[in-house]
Parts: sequence; C-alpha cells; structure tokens
Amino acid sequence: MVGTPNRDRRAERREATRAEIVEAAWELARTEGLAAISLREIARAVGMQAPSLYSYFGSKHEIYDAMFAMGAQQFVDGEPWEQLTGEALHDVRCIVRYYVEFCAADLARYQLLFQRPIPGFEPSAASFAVSERDLARLAEHLVEVGLTDPRALDLFTALGAGLASQQISNDPGGDRWIRLIDDAVEMYVQYMTAPDSHDTSAR
Repeated sequence: MVGTPNRDRRAERREATRAEIVEAAWELARTEGLAAISLREIARAVGMQAPSLYSYFGSKHEIYDAMFAMGAQQFVDGEPWEQLTGEALHDVRCIVRYYVEFCAADLARYQLLFQRPIPGFEPSAASFAVSERDLARLAEHLVEVGLTDPRALDLFTALGAGLASQQISNDPGGDRWIRLIDDAVEMYVQYMTAPDSHDTSAR
C-alpha cells in the first residue's frame, strides 16, 4: 500500500520475545521471590536455552531493570489523575489510596519498585526516569492544592509507604490499614496547612 511504512518484523519479534521473557520473570518472582529467580528458570519458562537469553538481556540485572520499567509504567498508567478535583483532602486521599492498593496488589512488584531487595541492583537512569517524572508531577500537584511546605512531599511519601508496608506485612489480602487512609490523610492535610506548620524554629 502506498504510504505505508515498512515494518521491521525482526525488531517486532525481538521486542515480543523480550516482553515474554520479562513476563516470565515476573511470574517466577511472584511464586519464588525476586531474589530466587534464575536465568535458567526464566529460559525454561519461555522455551529456550539459558545461553540464548543473553541475546536479549546481557545479565539478570538487565531483566530486573526491564521489570522495574514495566512496573513503574504500570503505576503511572493507573494513576487516578482524572479523579482529582483540586481540593487537597480529596486529592491526597485519592492518590494515597491508589498507592497503597497498587502496592498491596502485587508483593513482588511492590518490593522491586519501592524497596531494595536485590543486592547490587539499581534501576537504570532510563527506567528510573519514569518514577522521577511522576514524583515531580506529584510534587507540583501538592503545591497546586495548597500544600506548599517544602516537607509536604517527603511526608506524603512516608505516609503512603508506611500504610502500604503495614498493610502488606500485617494484613495481606485484607484492608486493616487501607481503612486508616482517610483518617491518616486528614491528619496530614491538617498538619501541613496549619498556620504554624512551616515554623521549624522550635524543632
């Protein structure tokens, strides 16, 4: 057809195989744990010899990096920005609830994105940039809804991380800490918008 660009079918097949490898790695991580996955097990899951994996990923850490990028993009793609109204209490509740529920939905993904469970692994600059851009967007939104204290972002992330950690560690599959989100967020917003909240001279 005139005007239709030529498809690079070889590149498409390669990307499809890379995606299959990453999905297999996620499945193994969910059943065996992140640190327990091996190139041999991943290769077996996708029906290839372990040495063949090196034509797609140079090391296991490269697979972790691709997993990190996938998980970070999943987080960004699911964020409830369209539900935000510009009202601080509503918006913070909405974002914190999304974060905690996202974390609780997949332990392996939570560990890879928000903890450091793999010795020696750090996400590449390109993969981490997904999270950095998202955090910058969050920081801008907090300012837009009136949470202008420079500590607002750090306290926000600590609040979400604490609730998620407690929920995952102490009530997996339940909602004990999820039910505390509204109360915790109300305290956070009240504190960050209090007239004297910016005064750190007494601290």
